[in-house]
Formats: sequence, C-alpha cells, structure tokens
Amino acid sequence: MNGILKNWKKWHFLQVIVLLVLIIILSFFGLLYYFSKDADISELKNELPQPTVFYDVSGNVASKVSANKNEGVPIEEVPDSMKNAVIAVEDHRFYRHNGVDLIGMSRALFRDLKAGEMVEGGSTITQQLTKNTILTSEKTLKRKMQEVFLAIAVEREYTKEEILQMYLNQIYFGNGAYGIKQAASKYFAKEVKDLSISESALLAGLIKAPSALNPYEHMEKATERRNLVLALMKQQGFISSQQYEKAKQEKVVLNDKGGDPFRGKYPYYVDQVLDEAINQYGFTQDELLTGGYQIYTELDPTMQSAMEQTYQNDALFPKGNDRLVQSGGVLLDPKSGGIRALVGGRGEHTFRGYNRASQLKAQPGSSFKPIAVYTPALEEGWKITDMLKDEPIKFGNYQPSNYDHQYAGEVPMYEAVKESKNVSAVWLLNELGIEKGVDSINRFGISLDKEDHNLSMALGGLHKGVSPLNMAEAYSVFPNNGVRIKAHAIKKIVDSNGNVVAEWKVQKERVTTKAVTDDMTTMLLGVVEQGTGKPAQIPGRETAGKTGSTQVPIKGINGLKDQWFVGYTPQLVGSIWVGYDKTDVEHYITPTSGTGASVIFREVMKEALKNSPNQSFQVTHISTLIEQRKKEEEEKNRNNFQEKFNNEVQKWEEKWNKQKEKWDKKHKNKEKGNGH
Repeated sequence: MNGILKNWKKWHFLQVIVLLVLIIILSFFGLLYYFSKDADISELKNELPQPTVFYDVSGNVASKVSANKNEGVPIEEVPDSMKNAVIAVEDHRFYRHNGVDLIGMSRALFRDLKAGEMVEGGSTITQQLTKNTILTSEKTLKRKMQEVFLAIAVEREYTKEEILQMYLNQIYFGNGAYGIKQAASKYFAKEVKDLSISESALLAGLIKAPSALNPYEHMEKATERRNLVLALMKQQGFISSQQYEKAKQEKVVLNDKGGDPFRGKYPYYVDQVLDEAINQYGFTQDELLTGGYQIYTELDPTMQSAMEQTYQNDALFPKGNDRLVQSGGVLLDPKSGGIRALVGGRGEHTFRGYNRASQLKAQPGSSFKPIAVYTPALEEGWKITDMLKDEPIKFGNYQPSNYDHQYAGEVPMYEAVKESKNVSAVWLLNELGIEKGVDSINRFGISLDKEDHNLSMALGGLHKGVSPLNMAEAYSVFPNNGVRIKAHAIKKIVDSNGNVVAEWKVQKERVTTKAVTDDMTTMLLGVVEQGTGKPAQIPGRETAGKTGSTQVPIKGINGLKDQWFVGYTPQLVGSIWVGYDKTDVEHYITPTSGTGASVIFREVMKEALKNSPNQSFQVTHISTLIEQRKKEEEEKNRNNFQEKFNNEVQKWEEKWNKQKEKWDKKHKNKEKGNGH
C-alpha cells in the first residue's frame, strides 16, 4: 500500500512539474522569439556543398575534390516521396511550427522527466539542423535552450524549403554517407531524383539510428523501420493505401556503387592543377576546395592511367633497402604544352604533398647535354659528323672522364651523343664558350644559378637541379621544330555561376631552328636505336631521347644518385627521374637490367600511345648516316688507293724515263766512239 501511495505521489509530482514547465515555456516563448533575433546563425549557410570538378582534355569529368564530406542536391531534385518520408518520421508538424514544436517538445520533456534524464530530444527538423551544423550533440538543458533560440532564428531567416534542403544535404545516413546524394548512391546506386517511395522510406528511417539500422548489417531492423515510416506516411496522407501496400511489399535491393567514382581520382595530377591554380592564378586552397569550381585541364585519362599503372609495377623500379626508391614522371604534348599525365611519387599519396614530377630539384646528368652543348654547337655551324676530341683532358682544375673510362681519341658528334661521351661534351662546350651554353639553357626555359656557369654544366652538374617537368618542357622543343610552349595543366577555370575566372594564354618562344632540331633528333634517335638508351625502345615507334645519371657523391661508393631518361616521339614527350629522396651510404641506386628510368619510360609511353597513330620524324637515322659515312670512307679509300697507285705509276714512269735517257745517252756515246 505504501509503495502504491509512493508511486501515486511521484506521478502527481511529475505532473505538477510538467504543468509548471509548460506554463514557463508558454510564458517565455514570446520572449524567446523576441530575443532569438540576436542568435548567431552565421555558421549556417544555405549553400549546396559542391566539389571542385576537374575535366579532361576532351571535356569529360575526370576527378573531383572537396573539403566537404558530401555533395549537395537542390531541393527541386529531391522527390516528394523523400521529403515526405523525412517529415512523416522526423517532424510531422514541420510546415506548421516556427522552428520549435511546443507539443512535441512538451511530450519529450515529460518523458525525460519521467526517466530522470535527457533521453528524448523532441527536436524539429530545424532544431536538428542547428544541432548538426552549429551546436554539439550533448544532451543538456543549456544546449537545448540554445537549440531553441537558434531554430527560431533560422526559421525567421530561411524558408521551409531552404531548411529542408540544408537538412537533407547534411544529415548522416550511416555507412559513411553524409547527405541524401551519398545515401542514394551508397544504398541503391541511384541519383536522388530516381528514389522510389520504398527506398525513400528506408533512408528516412535510418536517420534515427544510422548504425543500428544499417541495412547492410541489419536488414530485418531496417525493413521494419521502413515499414513504420510508410505507415506514418499513409497515416499523414502523404501516400495512398495502394501506394503503401505496394511499397511495403517491395523487396529491399541494396547496391553500393562505392561512392562517387571520380572523387579523389588521379591525385598527383589534381595536386599539380591545384598548385598551378594557386601559384599562377592567385586562388587559395580553401577557395578551390569549397567554391564548386569547374577546372578544365590538359589531362589525357588514357595516358594518366598508363602512367599510374606503370608506377604500380614494382618490378620496373630498382629495389630499395628499408626505403622505397622514388620516382617522378611527366608526359607532355609538345604541340600545345599540355601536361597529359603526371605522377609525383610511389607509395601512399599525400594530398598536395611532395610532387617529384614538378617540385623535385635534381641534377639531370647527361640528359642535359643536348640542351647545354649540342644545340648551341649546331647553331654555331658544327655538323653532326664533325670530329670531337675523346681523350683524357684537363681543363684547369677540372678533369672529366667517360663513364666507362674508354677513349677513342676522337669521335664524330653523333657518336659522342650516342655513347654519351663526357669528355667530348665538355671539350665542345669549352670550344664554344660557357656563355653559349648558358644562353641556350635559358632559351630552353631552365634557370641557372651563378654557381652553374662552368664547364660541369655540360654534364648536368647543376647547383640546384631540375624537375621532370622542366626537362619535359625543354625537350618538347625538339619534336616541335624549335618552338617551346610553356607547360601547363589548366586550360580554364569556371566558377559556380558559370563565369570564366581564369584562362590559359599561350606562351611560346622560338628557341632554335628546325634544321637544328632535326639534327638533334637524328642524334637522339641514335641513342635509343644503338646507344645508351636502347632499353627505352618502344616497339614499332620511332623514339628519340637521352639517358642521364649522377654518381653518389660519397667517396668509396660506386652507385647512382639520380637516374634519368628524357625522350619523345613525334607527338609526345616523356620525362622520368628515379632515385631516393635522400641519398646516403645505404641508399643509392645500383643499376639492374630490366629496371630504371629508361625501362619505365618505355612502359609508360607504350601504354600511353597505344591508341595513337604511329608517326615518323622524317629525319635521317644514324644507321643511314653511318652507312653514308661508310660509303664515303670506302670512296675516300678507293680514291686514296687510286691516287697512290697513280703516284706509283708516275714514279715508275719517271724512273723508266730517266733510265731510258741514260741508256739512250750511253748508246749514242757508244755509237760516237765507234765512229772515231
């Protein structure tokens, strides 16, 4: 009896408290509404979260990035079934209150008091929106009061449709899906506008407890919840009995297409585009990640995929010890300067991290010779068949040596290029004068430090160095008949309103003549066909290029610090660097057959050009040049032999004539003697 009395008193005590609370709420509601005008809702923005979209060279979507977890959908694209399902289960008086539902809140407060703690929110959709965007999710009376102020302020500022739009685009639907667009994709592989009544009800049902109701793990609970939502929709007049029955009988068919397939695609290329937008066009990273820009690029998806897949093949790279041997590579269209593909490293990618394709500074080794030595030599009138010194020579305190320590005395220029003769290159630069080399390098678009103005620049011995992108742009001069076009990734940037806010303006420079580039191509074809670049040969395609390497600058270690191959076909330039980020006594490259820059170049280019026509340079090949030289030598030898033979005959004739004169004279004298 005492227990019953105790419970009765407790019950009536709670009723009295609830009544007092209701009176207080009603009394102060007007004041709350009045003071809510000062509530700060500036963090809430009626903006559709839109990613920055990257388009490839053909104008197709290639990639997306965003600082937001989701992508917004205009309320006009959300079907009525989805809007009604959410309203039915989350806030059926949504269109009848001004942000706070007193009836619902009182009911929830009664239950909270009965339980002795805050167990039920009673929040409207507007309140949930403020909680998700401005407040924390803690369940305290203070936070609840803040929620009320903010919700009233939100309703004063925005329409119901705007509030619903913000809510649907920000609410969490579980399974990593933020917003209705991700939810539709994650659970049904659909666009939001294509959701059925049944699918809309299931998604709306997830909002209450996304993890506990996840249909991928709890299908039975999720289906029960869907049916409850359908029943509420029917009860509130959103759907007919016939629609209710049909939707209830519809089997839940899940289909996760893995989210947006473009989000995060081609990460190194995207990094390059963002860097270019920031450094050349003045954008900030925050603007680019939140502004919903459309960036049209020079990316070729086939070539980019070819490069990325090649970089996944560990067998092509020298084996590292406890560290990964790194690499950076670029594919460039020489006719437009467009960066067609770019990879800035191996292993895990870091957003806007170190991009070895464009940010690396490494000595280019012998790949620098065509730029620093042989182009200016050809411009000064040297011929590719002219003989160059190839013997140990000291230039002041500087004494270069050939990589194999073999010397021929002298070699034709094309042979010096083909076999990468170091002494010949330094000797020739010395003959030209260092300033001729400096001028040529500058015209090729590469900046030098004062410390670089010496003979070692012939061998790529630079103070700071170059990147694969620098070398690709420089080498693009050769297949482009002597014209250099500035390398770039961005064609134009369009803002969310459709305005072009940045656009590429062609930057080109005449570096040298077509005659010079034809001769250079002839010699660089020889490098790949017969010389040090044989591993770079692309089956069935004319390929020109140059190897490059630098020695480990540590006494007693015979290995490579940097390994390069820069080459080209008539329509594409490729530049590859291989090496450690930091070279030391335990981390350097030991050349191995079947690996390295030349091999990587070959594999990248082979795949990148698989859909491109085979083109010819229309220049003389070294083999033809050698054959011509051989014939010239044979002709010269024949002429020398004939001349020598003629000389010998002439000598014998002169001897004979002299002897004959002696005989004749002697015979005459004898005849005279006989006459006396």
